[in-house]
Amino acid sequence: MTYVKLTEVVECMLDAGTKKANLSIKDMLIRGALAGAFLGYATSLAVLVIVQTGLGIWGAIVFPVGLVMIVLLGLELATGNFAVIPIAVKDGRTRIGRLFHNWFWVLIGNLIGGVGYALLFVLVITKLGYVDPINLDQAIKLVALAEQKTIAYAAIGFGGMATAFISAMLCNWMVALGSVIAFTSTSTGGKIAAMWLPTMTFFALGYEHAIVNMFVIPAGMMLGANITFLEWWTWNGIPVILGNILGGMVFTGLALYITTREQG
Repeated sequence: MTYVKLTEVVECMLDAGTKKANLSIKDMLIRGALAGAFLGYATSLAVLVIVQTGLGIWGAIVFPVGLVMIVLLGLELATGNFAVIPIAVKDGRTRIGRLFHNWFWVLIGNLIGGVGYALLFVLVITKLGYVDPINLDQAIKLVALAEQKTIAYAAIGFGGMATAFISAMLCNWMVALGSVIAFTSTSTGGKIAAMWLPTMTFFALGYEHAIVNMFVIPAGMMLGANITFLEWWTWNGIPVILGNILGGMVFTGLALYITTREQG
C-alpha cells in the first residue's frame, strides 16, 4: 500500500517544516532560485498552451509540472513553507525567528529565480530584442496578464487590493495543499497525481500566486506592459504575499494540524 494516512501526513509536514527552518542561507537561496525558475518554466509553458489552443483549461492541466519538479527535488517554495513551518513552531520544534528567517531568504531566492528566468525567456522570444514583442502572441498574453494583475487592481483602489489579497488566500489554500498532499503517497507516481489536483485547480481558477507573479509581472514589464515597480509591489506583490501566507498557514497547515495533533 502506498497511501499514507492524514495523521502520518501531518507528522511528515512537521518534520519538513523543522528541516526547512534550519536550512542555511546558501541552501535557501539556491533552492529558492531553482524553484522560482521552475515555476517560470511552468507558467511560460501554460501561457504558450493557452495561446495555441485558446482554452485556459489546457494551461491549467500542464502548469503543475512546475510544482512536481520542485517538490520531488526538495526545493524551496515560499508558498509551501507558509504551511509547514508555522505548525513546526506551534509544535515546539523550531522558533518563530527561524520561520521569518526562512520566509525572507526563500522569497528572495524565489524572486531571483523568477526574474532571472523572465529575463532569459524575454531574450529568447524577442531574439535578443530583434523581434518586436507586439507581434508575438505569447508576449501579448503575458503583457495582458501582468497588467490584469496590477493596474487593473489599481483602477479599483482598495477593492482591487482586497481582491488581490483574497485571491491569493484562495490560491495558496490549494498550492500549499499541493505541496503537502505529496506526503499522502510513498510512490513517485502517487505523489505526482496527488500534487496535480489542487495545483491544476488553482491555476484554472486564476487565483494569485506570489511566485508565479515573480515571473509574469517582470516578463510583462520587459515586454512593454505599462507597469511601474511601485505598482507591481503595491497592487500585487505585497497583498498577494500576505494572502498567500494566510491561506497556506491557516487553511492548509493549521487546519490539518489541529484536526490531527490536537484532537480529543
